[in-house]
Amino acid sequence: MESVEAEPAVASALFGHQIELARRYTSNLVTRGEELGLIGPLELPRIWTRHILNSVLVAPLLRPGLVGDVGSGAGLPGLVLAIARPDVEFVLIEPMERRVDWLRDQAAELDLENVTVVRARAEEVRLDRPLGQVTARAVTALSKLIPMTAPLLIHEGEMVFLKGARVADEVTAAARQIKKAHLRDVEIIELGAGVLPEITRVFRATVD
Repeated sequence: MESVEAEPAVASALFGHQIELARRYTSNLVTRGEELGLIGPLELPRIWTRHILNSVLVAPLLRPGLVGDVGSGAGLPGLVLAIARPDVEFVLIEPMERRVDWLRDQAAELDLENVTVVRARAEEVRLDRPLGQVTARAVTALSKLIPMTAPLLIHEGEMVFLKGARVADEVTAAARQIKKAHLRDVEIIELGAGVLPEITRVFRATVD
């Protein structure tokens, strides 16, 4: 088994008074994540910096209301953001039963009253009310993600997607989908410079 990354000093500053919940979730993910197929063994030496803290950097971009996380998987970023922002209501959308069970178990164990888990594909999900914002991490390219999530948002709703180093290329390739979804204020935000070894890149846009 790979050695598990020690908690970086900056974690407590990023999570504030929610740090104990973040530690419990991370411990659970380390203990059971590989067995459940949620993370690979090579992720353990960078579990905090590459996954937990990479996700929590997005927390300040969220606003009170209903936020959907598409393809939640292990809970990155959905559960991490729900821990960091108890003032925000989250619906975690995930199609795979095993992952849905994990998400529900963690929400219950961590007593996250601001989390609802829905088993569905994003393009087929039926929500009781539209989302104010939608997040996603490592799901699919923007050209597919934008048409998949735009119908879930309210007017003036916002997409907040964690993306990789080639996000600018994805934006270019998704020009048609951006126009068709009537997105405005399209931007790429870089978070965590000087805080984490890797920059967190976020695609943000508003549905006009």
